[in-house]
Amino acid sequence: MNAGGQSAISARQLTKSFGAVAAVKNITFDVMAGSCTGLLGGNGAGKTTTIGMIMGLVSPTSGGVKVLGCDMAENRYGALQRMNFESPYVDMPHRLTVRQNLGVFAQLYGVADIKARIAELADALLLNEFLDRPAGKLSAGQKTRVALAKALINRPEVLLLDEPTASLDPDTADWIRGRLEVYRRESGATILLASHNMSEVERLCDNVIMLKEGAIVDEGSPADLIRRYGRENLEQVFLDVARGTGVGDRQG
Repeated sequence: MNAGGQSAISARQLTKSFGAVAAVKNITFDVMAGSCTGLLGGNGAGKTTTIGMIMGLVSPTSGGVKVLGCDMAENRYGALQRMNFESPYVDMPHRLTVRQNLGVFAQLYGVADIKARIAELADALLLNEFLDRPAGKLSAGQKTRVALAKALINRPEVLLLDEPTASLDPDTADWIRGRLEVYRRESGATILLASHNMSEVERLCDNVIMLKEGAIVDEGSPADLIRRYGRENLEQVFLDVARGTGVGDRQG
């Protein structure tokens, strides 16, 4: 757990069970304001459930989480307009054009000048050539750019990302990462990134929380984790943790 500074996301003894299955087990962590924190773990580690609880979409079995000082179980509407979410696995309505989709989300978030904000994002994220095309007729790369525009429509102070560059070619993925870096630098936003791309995490994240079977098994900056495990990169650390072969062999 981080010390010092101000937490944008603060989870305390956060637990979620589905029947007899404990998806998230008593986790406590802070995501510091203005930071980019990676939430790592294999399939079934609890990342998506944790993000759901942070968004207030999933109710904890016990414990709690605050975002921007708001308890998401009791007062999520105090934070929701100040945060946003992006995942390539969540489709927009296919029949609506990109412009129409962005307009709907802008209304939901109470954006003041919708036309101007869409125009601003279209220029920044290179959407103009397909702004009036149905969302169902976009390429994977175009859909990702639109999803990012949707995630930034309300200028969020907290941005939750679930595999934001999944299935993209290296050039498009690099471009998306660059846009995220620019947004964070210009806005001071806090980012929580769930990803299986370790080079992406090394590039973007100040801190990493590693989950396994619903529990936090390690935390630290990418550089610190690589050093402690005596590895060359974060992917090797991830494999050590996932396979249970590295924790006992960490370097001092």
